[in-house]
Amino acid sequence: MACTFPKSILVNQKKQKIRLNIYLVGFMGVGKSVVGSRLARELNYSFFDSDEVIEKRVGKTIPEIFADEGEATFRQYEREFIDSGHPAEGCVVSCGGGLVVQEGMTEQLKSKGVVICLFASIESIIRRTQRSKNRPLLSVDDPEARIRELYAKREPVYMNSGICISTEGRPISEVVKHLLRTYRTSNPGTSNVGTSNLER
Repeated sequence: MACTFPKSILVNQKKQKIRLNIYLVGFMGVGKSVVGSRLARELNYSFFDSDEVIEKRVGKTIPEIFADEGEATFRQYEREFIDSGHPAEGCVVSCGGGLVVQEGMTEQLKSKGVVICLFASIESIIRRTQRSKNRPLLSVDDPEARIRELYAKREPVYMNSGICISTEGRPISEVVKHLLRTYRTSNPGTSNVGTSNLER
């Protein structure tokens, strides 16, 4: 069962540091989870992977949810997670690839924190996802064609969802440093939050 958290937290900016949530969006295989967990550690924030939280809440894997309950139900679980399934501040959230594509979701994420889109080339995405067994949308005869089709549909939404940062050919540490700079530049009140080892 999902936890319920307050929809907003009043922050006295003069006395407290601003700890706006960070929402990482983008296509499957671009590195949201691995980069997000490292970023959270550097900031001393909590890390949440929306897919993992939903799996634990429902007691099924993502493929099982798709098979037993359908994609529409899974998307509703994603909305419930964003609505009330995680703290209102101090989090880095790795969002499932289709989460931000839902109508109104980009605006909702932006109302809760900073939205950053990670992206990589189609070739890298295909390579990174080819052995995955936990991606029901790729359980088809031609996964590569499916990736290209989905990406073509979703790319405009991703690119307009927030600040875009490439993970293509870059080490995790470099991407995380870029994210840290972007986060603090976009939100001056966070400039002193969680000074990381990468920046020392």
